Amino acid sequence: MSQSAHQNTIAIVWDFDKTLIPNYMQTPLFEKYGIDEATFWKENNSLKQLYKEQGIRINPDTMYLNHLLTYVKEGICPDLNNDVLRTLGQQLPFFEGLPTFFEESKNSISSDAHFSKFDIKLEHYIVSTGLTEMIKGSVIAPFVDGIWGCEFIESPFVPVNGKLELKEAKTKTLSSIAYTIDNTTKTRALFEINKGANVYESVDVNQQMSEQDRRVPFHNMIYVADGPSDVPAFSVVKKGGGKAFAVYNKAHLKSFEQVVHLQEDGRVDMMGEADYRQGTTTYLWLMSQIRKMAENIVNQKTAQLEKGKDGIPKHIV
Repeated sequence: MSQSAHQNTIAIVWDFDKTLIPNYMQTPLFEKYGIDEATFWKENNSLKQLYKEQGIRINPDTMYLNHLLTYVKEGICPDLNNDVLRTLGQQLPFFEGLPTFFEESKNSISSDAHFSKFDIKLEHYIVSTGLTEMIKGSVIAPFVDGIWGCEFIESPFVPVNGKLELKEAKTKTLSSIAYTIDNTTKTRALFEINKGANVYESVDVNQQMSEQDRRVPFHNMIYVADGPSDVPAFSVVKKGGGKAFAVYNKAHLKSFEQVVHLQEDGRVDMMGEADYRQGTTTYLWLMSQIRKMAENIVNQKTAQLEKGKDGIPKHIV
């Protein structure tokens, strides 16, 4: 049976680093262990060529996860675990207006009787190549409906007498990679939101599904990010009829220039400063688009109800 009657959800999907926060989220981690941040990233960026010389191809978007595990194994970050990552997330500084904007934007829809009669709601999702546990520990976590990011395993399951048993160490530390998101697989997360795979366990992101059965149609979705690495995600949302918005940090000319290029190339619909306070271009544009999408849902639902009246028997005059 068609689920079109339930397509009453609007989603804003957010990148994280330099979109919601000014810098990379790993900064508090490096500070805790006395690691020079520039050195770490320089080492990480050199690994692609070094492994290539060994005949090994790596994913440059997520190689930093392996490099971080090397730091753990070599005793540079000896006690790093998921609890530590979540605690470090509390230190993340957000752009002005956050997390207030997340709450205000939701209330803008839920408190409007015109929209609430059709149970229209707004959801916020974060899709990041960063660390899920740090995002979960940040001040924005309570206002988010779902997070896609990179995750680590601490205690692996090992074979013992033909069965898998959990091998717990005396001291919890990160041991292996559990899940990764890179700039291309961000699009998979978008389709999971689109089809409802993140809400319904029975739904597989790869299954065929008609447009009217998808939980969050792309035309009810806004993707917000800061740079060229998000072009695949921008493209998926725009192709589906949704909106793409690029933000820049006013403290960095390069940040501004790259989002200008995105807009000039037609990759995004609009751009604005990473400032989410009331009255800013970013605040007004996002609020406007949210309410426009909600109004479109109202019009669609109303039209469906009116169409249903055509089948009501009438007296012949």
